[in-house]
Amino acid sequence: MKESKKEEMEKYKRQSHAIYDCRYHIVFITKYRFKIIDKEIERSIKWRIKEICDWKGIEIIRGSVGKEHVHLYLQIPPKYSISDVVKWIKGKTAESIFRQYPRLAEKYWGRRMWARGYFVSTVGITDEVIKKYIRRNKKPSSKIFFYTLLSFFIVSMTGRADVKKYILHSS
Repeated sequence: MKESKKEEMEKYKRQSHAIYDCRYHIVFITKYRFKIIDKEIERSIKWRIKEICDWKGIEIIRGSVGKEHVHLYLQIPPKYSISDVVKWIKGKTAESIFRQYPRLAEKYWGRRMWARGYFVSTVGITDEVIKKYIRRNKKPSSKIFFYTLLSFFIVSMTGRADVKKYILHSS
């Protein structure tokens, strides 16, 4: 079922100089894929991730913790790099878990709970919408480019042609 226009616009977040929809699917695994995450550790990981995300203003859309991996679907403000966010989450959760469960130090002598890498995928506007926008606007110029881009997305989300006219003439 198609989302209402209000719901479509609500997915965009606002900062002082940005309107954004930066959603990411992130997956990371335990080092050596050891299945160390039981119910107690899972609960601790979830709470620590929530604390980190609240601290940084990151919205948790959905998430799950398995025996040896974590899946997160997050909306991250554009002021943060994805690598920094993953570093904070993996680092702070590992610190917390090792402090709470010293028995894990036997498996992870280097105090590294998570494997070095991670998977990330952006979620949001489709390639087709972006290609269509680029085809329509061959030569962008700073302010006009910004307002045209903004109006294109508003029109594509709301279907109201008058929004484009209003934005372009209101500045």
